[in-house]
Amino acid sequence: MKQSDYSLIESYMLACMQDSAHDREHIYRVLNVALEIADGEKGVNTDVLIAACLLHDIGRKEQFENPALCHAEVGAKKAYDFLVLNGFSQDFSQHVSNCIRTHRFRGQNVPQTIEARILFDADKIDVTGTLGIARTLFYNGNLGEPLYTVDKNGNILDGTNDTEPSFFQEYKYKLEKVYDKMLTDTGKKIAESRRLSAVSFYENMLYEVRNSNTNGKRLLGQHIE
Repeated sequence: MKQSDYSLIESYMLACMQDSAHDREHIYRVLNVALEIADGEKGVNTDVLIAACLLHDIGRKEQFENPALCHAEVGAKKAYDFLVLNGFSQDFSQHVSNCIRTHRFRGQNVPQTIEARILFDADKIDVTGTLGIARTLFYNGNLGEPLYTVDKNGNILDGTNDTEPSFFQEYKYKLEKVYDKMLTDTGKKIAESRRLSAVSFYENMLYEVRNSNTNGKRLLGQHIE
């Protein structure tokens, strides 16, 4: 992909997500993880992968306005139309669109191509890195109450009282129950490495939220600068 093409796609992504710094940062993290996974997998079209990673969340605004919509489906259609309009081939545009359409696997639209699998991997593995965890907690976490507790067996548990699923619950769901079945070989290795890093982060966060002098803010500050 030429630098001008990359810049065009990146500009469109930024325009679609201009009101959400958090989502934009997520997209860049996903891109970095995806390219890391791609290094260990054969047959990857990195142009397709880059375009799919940059555009995969561009349907979020529409979903916020109408929760009945699937942002992956909306994003797939928006991406296809944009790419074709700007001179990309229909085959390339459809490939990117299919990657986006399958990246939110829920039992249907199983990723078929290696690029779609890698995008799927990267979107899930992103949340297991300590940087991703810290930023998620910074934007969504309430540091006034313990985010994590420990049971009698030493297991770290969700400590919030929110009725909505917490980040910890989302992490457990995505990475230990459903999505591991769909990871690529390289994705599994990276997920395991990040999971170990996440456990260490949880342990440090648990210590800090119990410290009335910091309530976790010092640890978060190290990761969000």
